[in-house]
Amino acid sequence: MLQIWALAGIGEISPGADLVEVIADAAGDTLRDGDIVVVTSKIVSKAEGRILRADDREDAITRETVRLVASRTSPAGHVTRIVENRLGIVAAAAGVDASNTPEGTVLLLPEDPDASARAIASGLRLATGAHVGVLITDTLGRAWREGQTDHAIGAAGVHVFEDLRGTTDAEGRPLVVTLPCVADELAAATDLVKGKAARLPVAVVRGRADLVGDLDLPGARSIVRPAERDMFALGSDEAYAAGFAAGRAAGDSAAESAD
Repeated sequence: MLQIWALAGIGEISPGADLVEVIADAAGDTLRDGDIVVVTSKIVSKAEGRILRADDREDAITRETVRLVASRTSPAGHVTRIVENRLGIVAAAAGVDASNTPEGTVLLLPEDPDASARAIASGLRLATGAHVGVLITDTLGRAWREGQTDHAIGAAGVHVFEDLRGTTDAEGRPLVVTLPCVADELAAATDLVKGKAARLPVAVVRGRADLVGDLDLPGARSIVRPAERDMFALGSDEAYAAGFAAGRAAGDSAAESAD
């Protein structure tokens, strides 16, 4: 049976806070072998001092951007940028967050979420004696679907995929490409108990001990699709503009050659 609950009693996190101690205190003696501790990236960023003074959030987004995927301006003049950030994550605003932060500041994602997850998992295993895994999550949109849901951006001691390839379905047919991203599924499920304004940034999942393993398992970075397999590297308007420019340049070159 799958059980998910949020840990109460975690207050405001300041730079330098020991998240292992904070989470262990909130969990008390409740953690067991095989539990998965799911931590909202915001408190990891705060503890790691990833707070940036920025009067203009757009400047911070630009600094975190590796590649622009798409940009749209609303009738009201609000600009939305979908970009690839330095972690390889494609998301709106590069993951830069201006909510629940002091006025005039923004919060950046953790420098290395997988390393942060390993540090927390290692510390919790030592502090509690429980063989737990850790996921770090952030809220992201999804292509072709409205709304947002939490995804895993950091992982340690957790199998992020459940590889069903080579097995069969209920009718005995072979499964060829079935590779559920269980890390993202768990991230989304825990958001149901954490919420966005309830100040419950940590949840525990029990009932999937089969997913918990060594700390050297591939982290959440392995979930990011490599660029060479990206079939949608640009937004539709951006792809059209790039194709138009390339076609025009080729036409101009051909005209010059003819002359």
